[in-house]
Amino acid sequence: MGVTLNDLLVQGLQMLLVFTLAPLLTGFIRKVKARLMRKRGPSLLQPYRDLLRLLRKDVVLADNASWLFRATPYVTFAAIWVAAALVPTFATGLLFNWMADLIVIVALLGTARFFLALAGMDVGTAFGGLGSSREVMIAALAEPAMLLIVFCVALVAGSSQLSTIANFIASAQVGLRVSLGLAMIALIMVALAENARIPVDNPSTHLELTMVHEAMILEYSGRHLALIEFGAFLKLLLYVSLLACLFFPWGIAVSGAGLQSYVVGTAVYVVKLAAVGFLLALFETATAKMRVFRVPQFLGAALMLGLLGTLLLFVSKSL
Repeated sequence: MGVTLNDLLVQGLQMLLVFTLAPLLTGFIRKVKARLMRKRGPSLLQPYRDLLRLLRKDVVLADNASWLFRATPYVTFAAIWVAAALVPTFATGLLFNWMADLIVIVALLGTARFFLALAGMDVGTAFGGLGSSREVMIAALAEPAMLLIVFCVALVAGSSQLSTIANFIASAQVGLRVSLGLAMIALIMVALAENARIPVDNPSTHLELTMVHEAMILEYSGRHLALIEFGAFLKLLLYVSLLACLFFPWGIAVSGAGLQSYVVGTAVYVVKLAAVGFLLALFETATAKMRVFRVPQFLGAALMLGLLGTLLLFVSKSL
C-alpha cells in the first residue's frame, strides 16, 4: 500500500506534538509542585525559555574532550525523540507503526543511556564517573524489569507492537487482569528511576553526593546542554505516553478515522498528560528521596512484579 500525503502529515503531527508538549509537561509538574507547597512557582513556559537561553550561549569544551563527548548530545536527543514519536499518542496505526515496537523503544533508550554514560566518563571528572556508575547500576535492574513488562503485556495482547496492544487493551475482551496491574506498577517504578525522579533522585537539586543524571552532564554547556535537557523532557513524556498507551488507551483514534477523531484523540491525550503530571507532582511532594543504596531494592521490587505478572500468564491466560 502506497504512502499518501495524509499519512505523512499525521506522522509529522505526531512528532511535532511530542516535541512541543515535552517541555510543557515538565513546566506543568514544576508549577503544580510549587502550588502544593504554597509557592508561586515558575511559569509553565519556563522550560522553553531555559532551552532558548542555553541555545544562545557558546559551547565550552574541555581540552581532553573526544568526539564522543561532542556527539553524545545529538545522538541521545535523536534516539529519545524517535522513541517518543513511535509511541501512539492521539492515534494508532500511523506511518511508522511497523517499527513502533516495545523492544525497539527499549533499544533506543538503551542507546541513549549508553552514550550518556560514556560521555560522563570521557572528560575524566570525579562527578562524571560517579554519575555514570550510578546510571549503569540503575540500568542493570531497570532494563530487565522493563523487558519483563514487555513480555507480560505482549503475552496478553499477542504482540509487542504498540498499536496492536493499544487496540487490544481498549477492546472489551480484556477485562481486569492481575498481571496487567502488576506490570503497570512495575512500569511506574521503572519510569521514576529512569527519569531521575523522587524517590530515586531529586530533579530539583544539584547536590553532588546524591545526583545521578545531573552528575553526568556537569561538563556540558550551551546547545549541547540544551539538547540533553530537551532529551530528558522527551524521556519523561515518553514514559507517560507508554503508560497511557499500554494501560489507558481509551479515547485514542484509529488511523484514517478522520480529522474529528484526531482532534478528540489529541485532547484526550493532553488530559492524560495533565492527570499523570498532577499525580507525579503530588507523589513527589509527599515522598522523600531514598538513599542511593536502597535504589537496587526499589528496582528489584519492580523486577519481581514484572516477573510475577509474566508467570501468572503462564499459569492462566485469564489472570
